Amino acid sequence: MTENDDKLIEQFLSTAGRREMADDGFTRRVMRHLPDRRERFVQWWTRLGFTLALVLFLALDGVEVLWNAVREAFTSMVEQGMASNADPKSLLIAGAVLLFLAYKKIASLA
Repeated sequence: MTENDDKLIEQFLSTAGRREMADDGFTRRVMRHLPDRRERFVQWWTRLGFTLALVLFLALDGVEVLWNAVREAFTSMVEQGMASNADPKSLLIAGAVLLFLAYKKIASLA
């Protein structure tokens, strides 16, 4: 570069030659809409955890174990004669509560 180019660059970068441009809050609005790095990191770990849990559930025959547990519970209920005394609404509520508690437990592990 020539000496003239150096002087022009120094003049351009000097604080005396700078002019501030009014952004009317543009920078603040842009920064507010950018995603937070921590939030992306947490979402990534959450997805990874749920994926790993699903893979382990399927790899360790979780579906079969769950199906056997439900079948055994129903079979024992029928054998003991509770099926005729059990209210379907009560069974539905108990199932919903168990699903909710299972979801809370899984979500607390993530």
